Amino acid sequence: MKNQCQETPPVLQELEITIQNSCLVFPNKETRRKSIFLSNIDQVVNFNVETVHFFASNEDFPPQTVAEKIKNAFEKILVPYDFLAGRMKFNTTTGRLEIDCNGAGAGFVVASSESTLDEIGDLVYPDPAYAKLVNSLQSHEKDGKPLCVIQVTSFKCGGFAIGTSTSHATFDGISFKTFLDNLAAVAGGKPLAVVPCNDRELLAARSPPRVTFPHPELVKLQTHLGQELNPPVFDAAQEALDFKIFRLTSGNISDLKEKAKKNPGARVSGFNVVTAHIWRCKALSHDLEVQDLDRVSTILYAVNIRPRLIPPLPVSYAGNAVLTAYASARCRELQEGPISKLVEMVAEGAKRMTDEYARSVIDWGEIYKGFPHGESLISSWWKLGFDEVDYPWGCPRYSCPVVYHRKDIILLFPDIDDKNSVNVLVALPKKQMEKFESLFHEFLSV
Repeated sequence: MKNQCQETPPVLQELEITIQNSCLVFPNKETRRKSIFLSNIDQVVNFNVETVHFFASNEDFPPQTVAEKIKNAFEKILVPYDFLAGRMKFNTTTGRLEIDCNGAGAGFVVASSESTLDEIGDLVYPDPAYAKLVNSLQSHEKDGKPLCVIQVTSFKCGGFAIGTSTSHATFDGISFKTFLDNLAAVAGGKPLAVVPCNDRELLAARSPPRVTFPHPELVKLQTHLGQELNPPVFDAAQEALDFKIFRLTSGNISDLKEKAKKNPGARVSGFNVVTAHIWRCKALSHDLEVQDLDRVSTILYAVNIRPRLIPPLPVSYAGNAVLTAYASARCRELQEGPISKLVEMVAEGAKRMTDEYARSVIDWGEIYKGFPHGESLISSWWKLGFDEVDYPWGCPRYSCPVVYHRKDIILLFPDIDDKNSVNVLVALPKKQMEKFESLFHEFLSV
C-alpha cells in the first residue's frame, strides 16, 4: 500500500522542449460567421485551462504519425466546434463577452524532448515543468488569442504527450471530456462520438432576472467584466507554500463511508466523504496558535446542473454547466462533529442545486456580475475520465492539469493504479501544512 502522504518529488530541472513546428489550423469546411452568446457561467471563467495527457510508446503509432492524425482530426472537428477557431470579444452594446466565430484559427504545435517518460518520474505529481508541454501560441496573437491550442510532444523513448490549452469559457470538465472523445474518434476514422450542443442561450438569464434565494457563495465584482477579463476567483497573492499529495486509498474511502452511514439521512458518496474530510482538515489548520472555534468556514465545490434543470440540459451541452455548491459550519462543528454530520452538510449543498436555485444563480450573475467566494474550493478531476479516452493508440497512461498552486484551492486527481483511490494536492504555508497533515491522519484514525 502506498503512503497516505507523498513528499513532493524533486522538481524537474531539465525538461527541455524543442518546438519543431507551430501553426494555426482551420476548419476543413467553410463555417458560418456568427457571434456565440456566453452564459453568465461562461462569462466569469475567461482564463485558460491546461491539461497534459501522457502516452506510452506504440510502435504502430510513432509520435510523427500521432501528430499528423491529431492535426487532421482537429481540422475536422473545428467544423462542429467552430467556436474554437474564433476569438473572444467584448460587445460594448450588451456589455458582455462573446465568441466571434470568425475562423481565425486554433493552434497546433509539434515539439520534441530528449527526456524519456521514465526520466520525468511520477506522473501523478503535477510538476510545474509540465507547463512546457502546453502552448498558448503567443506568437499568433495579432488577430487575438486562440481559444484552443494542442501540442504534441515526443519523448526519446517513443512515448509522447498531448497538451491542450483551452479557454475555460469554451468548456467545463464534462464538455471537454466530450471534446476529447470526439477528437479521438475522428483521429481513428470514426464519426463524432457525441454531436455537441452549442446553444448556450439554454442557460441565459430570465427576463427580467429573478433572484429567489440568498447566495452567500457568491460575491459581487468590483469592476465590470469588460474592464477585467480575468477576474480573480481566489486571491493569488504570492507566498511561500509547501506542496504535498495526500492519498486516500479505496480502503480509506470505504472506511469514511461506513462512518458517514451512521447518519441515515446523508447521501454517502466517495466525493462527499472525501470533501468532508478535507474540509475539516483545511479549516482547522487555519488558526495556528489559538483555534477560533466560532469562526465560520465555507467550502465550495462544483455541481453539474445538466440533469438538474427542468427540462434537463442535453448531456452534450458544450458550454459551462456547473455551478458552485457550498457548505458552511463553525470550526467547533468541524472539530467535534462526527463525519456523518459533515457529509450531510456537503450533500445538502449539492441537493440545494435545484432548477430554481440554478436559475436564481444565473439571474444573480446577470445583475451583479459576480463569482464564487469561500474559504476553500475543491477542484475535482477525480471522475472526469480523461484517462479513459480511447485514442487509436490507446488510452493515456495518465492525464492531469498543469497547476499553479494556491492555498485556497485543493485539487483531487485520480490515482494512476486504482481508480477508486484519490490523490489530494494541497498547497499551504509550512506551519499550516504540518497541522493539516496531522489532522488528516488523526481524523482518519478516529
